[in-house]
Amino acid sequence: MVDGAKSMGAGAATIALAGAAVGIGNVFSALIQSVARNPSMAKQSFGYAILGFALTEAIALFALMMAFLILFV
Repeated sequence: MVDGAKSMGAGAATIALAGAAVGIGNVFSALIQSVARNPSMAKQSFGYAILGFALTEAIALFALMMAFLILFV
């Protein structure tokens, strides 16, 4: 009974990973659009995109960590 509830909780916690994937897609979509509009700002835009990617990926890693904590602790 408890193992089933843990599995369901871990599965629910991993739903946040789909949101993070959409967020990363939006970050790089905005990068491609901004470079297409203003190629001279490509270097600065790439730095901002990497920062956005890192922050979005951090949220995904926190969600994955929570899923593992729910599942194994």
